[in-house]
Amino acid sequence: MKPYMIVKQTLDFILALIGMLLLWPFFLIIAVVIKSTSKGPVLFRQKRLGRNKQEFYILKFRTMRTDTPSDMPTHLLQDPDFFITKVGKFLRKTSLDELPQIINILKGDMSIIGPRPALWNQDDLIAERDKYGANEIKPGLTGWAQVNGRDELEIQFKASLDGDYCSKMNFWFDIKVFTKTLFMVLKSEGVREGKQSQSI
Repeated sequence: MKPYMIVKQTLDFILALIGMLLLWPFFLIIAVVIKSTSKGPVLFRQKRLGRNKQEFYILKFRTMRTDTPSDMPTHLLQDPDFFITKVGKFLRKTSLDELPQIINILKGDMSIIGPRPALWNQDDLIAERDKYGANEIKPGLTGWAQVNGRDELEIQFKASLDGDYCSKMNFWFDIKVFTKTLFMVLKSEGVREGKQSQSI
């Protein structure tokens, strides 16, 4: 394990804990709005692959109807707008639906910065990441690929960016990714729904 990985794990836990303490009022408000506007649970759980392709369940605020086909990326749905709730559209556009992944970070399933966790059945992306060693580190809440195109990237290029992150990973590179993520979220850049999206 690289020396920075030990520092990174410690920082992940501390920052996630601070984030949870500061953001819990927003968690509560979002939970109430979701529950009062559509049927179903507040949180959405989905099987993903973590470090060394170990399975875990990622957490998100539910943005889709409960009859949405399970374990299917949004870009493969014939009409994603049919399944996404009105509140869900706002949460996805602002990336607020990703906030519960702070819990995944606290549990040690994820890191703040790293490749976005692939669905357990996204064989094409998983195979491409194997070429670059990108499946050997913890997946992240955001990553180098996300700040370089997000949903607009082809799988091969996305995997190469994930590999680029693995080879360059250090404290200042993580700061750069985090800062770029904030700007992208504020601008809602790179978010696509439907068959042309590669969202994970």
